[in-house]
Amino acid sequence: MVRILLFVLLILLISCSPDSRKYEKNFDIPLMKQNEEFRLAGEYDSLVNLNKKYYRKAEEIGYKDGKALCYINLAQVNMSLENYQKSNILFNNAQYILRDSDNSLHKAIFYNNYSRLNFELGRVDKAFEYNKEALNNIEKSKNSELKKAVLYNICLRQGICYSHKKKYQPALEYLHKARALDQDGIVGSVIGDYIYMHRNRDSAYKYITRAYNRMIESKKVDANALNIHTVMGEYYMAYGEYDKAEKEFLTALEIDKKTRRIFAQYTKYIYNDLRSLYASTGDKEKAYFYLSAYTEAKNKTNTALLATINQDMESFISEAKNDTSKHRSKVQWVVFLSLAGFSMLAIYTWRIINTLRRRKAALKSEAENLKNRINDNRHEEIIEMAKRNDPEFLSCFKEVYPGYIEQILEINPGLENSELVFCAMLKLHFSSKEIANYTLVQHRTIQQKKYRIRKKMNIPTETDIYVFFDNIS
Repeated sequence: MVRILLFVLLILLISCSPDSRKYEKNFDIPLMKQNEEFRLAGEYDSLVNLNKKYYRKAEEIGYKDGKALCYINLAQVNMSLENYQKSNILFNNAQYILRDSDNSLHKAIFYNNYSRLNFELGRVDKAFEYNKEALNNIEKSKNSELKKAVLYNICLRQGICYSHKKKYQPALEYLHKARALDQDGIVGSVIGDYIYMHRNRDSAYKYITRAYNRMIESKKVDANALNIHTVMGEYYMAYGEYDKAEKEFLTALEIDKKTRRIFAQYTKYIYNDLRSLYASTGDKEKAYFYLSAYTEAKNKTNTALLATINQDMESFISEAKNDTSKHRSKVQWVVFLSLAGFSMLAIYTWRIINTLRRRKAALKSEAENLKNRINDNRHEEIIEMAKRNDPEFLSCFKEVYPGYIEQILEINPGLENSELVFCAMLKLHFSSKEIANYTLVQHRTIQQKKYRIRKKMNIPTETDIYVFFDNIS
């Protein structure tokens, strides 16, 4: 009897559920097209408002897959801002909706973007796994305008993953598949940057030049143009054409001002390219200026930006929950179809929750294991980063020596960021001469810095400064 009631209830629910494919033309395509335009243009407010509007529309018409697409779009924005925790929450919401979906194209969109999240987090094998799921699902979907756009992104992501593993032949094959579907010419830039750079500079330059000329013809000033100008500058710098490289980097910096509300992570790359450029030309003053500019962008601008987007995302998720609650109140009659059916559904729901809890615990354990494996190799990595004067050095140092900087700041909260970097290098036992070479300053300047640090940290003159920092765990 219970099975019969559940079967009847399932038939009712299926009959009430809309066919997601019928919304592709009037919902999916306009949403994804406008979202991509706003994303590439860096129009953060317009993008968030667009997805709020379509989320409400999906709620009104009972289109669950539509809500999942909105979650995926906002997760993608958070990835570009390196706000991975919030991105993962939004992906989980989308995955929860799509688990019962029969639309292979929507699942392909999810797995392709989730693959990118894992790639950004350094989980390349996981990225491959999810990208293969995207490929499997895209093959099951029917031909459409949206399918072409999704297939382009999947092939591009697969090519980049293979390139990261130094498997250049399959990487090249997938990138050329993406290039055949490319509307903006960006793949030419990727092919040059990721593949031929390792094999043939002339071929690399040919591909990036094609992408560059296509960008000029389109007259678009967006994230694609930002990427192409940056890569072109890097090629000019590799050839020693520093004037041309400087022009491209400065143009990229101007575009970055318009797009950084979504592509905030790009700022640091351009600043770092300019730092490397001026270091190569011997202009230490400008090299130091862009190193400082990077540090300020990383420590201040990005922090404020993430605070803003976190507030917006919480608002969106809260609003989504309220809309869901209102919708549920309208369909309560389904709950009362049968006492037995309700009981079985409650048990089923309890099992799902239990499964999700176990999955969450497994993911947490996996994250901890990954963190431990990474930390084992991080010490040598930060040594090399310090030698390169890498702007990310202090952030990575804090991860390898958690609590060290906090203890220093307890002694003197007024230490500047550059002084914290200096203390970190002393912890790693770099000599004054080495620090001077790596930070592009004179040896005498380092000696003066040591003297100032002694005063600020109240280190007795008879105490070896290296021993002092060694005693700070």
